[in-house]
Amino acid sequence: MKKITLLLILSLVFAVTCKKEQKVEKSVSFVDLQDGAEVVSPVKVRLQVTGMQVAPAGEVKEGTGHFLIVVDGPDFFEAGQVIVIPSDEKYIHLAKGETEVEINLPPGEHTLTAQFADGEHKSYGQPLAKKIKVVVKESKEESKAQEKK
Repeated sequence: MKKITLLLILSLVFAVTCKKEQKVEKSVSFVDLQDGAEVVSPVKVRLQVTGMQVAPAGEVKEGTGHFLIVVDGPDFFEAGQVIVIPSDEKYIHLAKGETEVEINLPPGEHTLTAQFADGEHKSYGQPLAKKIKVVVKESKEESKAQEKK
């Protein structure tokens, strides 16, 4: 009986240990936008990360980071590359830990790259980047103006 109890305890410990060691696949995704989506400007972009936590830039804490969105730019930044680009209409740096933003885009086809980086703005590389294409039909203001005619 003692051997069976010991065997059950060891099996339980082994099962719990194995479960803890399973790694979660890390990824970045656009919540509401699909690749090839037709949108109006401003475009609301919501991002999420799996296997990591969103945190403001500044403090380097393992398993955390923040987003950078690049309009009409590269597919990703190499792992370890420091991304020190001032925020503008092409580079939207969500350094405060934001996960959503509205972006003004002119009509036409555009790409949006979401890149996750650590507290020192070092890219986590391709596994934590996602690039999609969107087609901007018009702005909300243009849409309202046409409705008034």
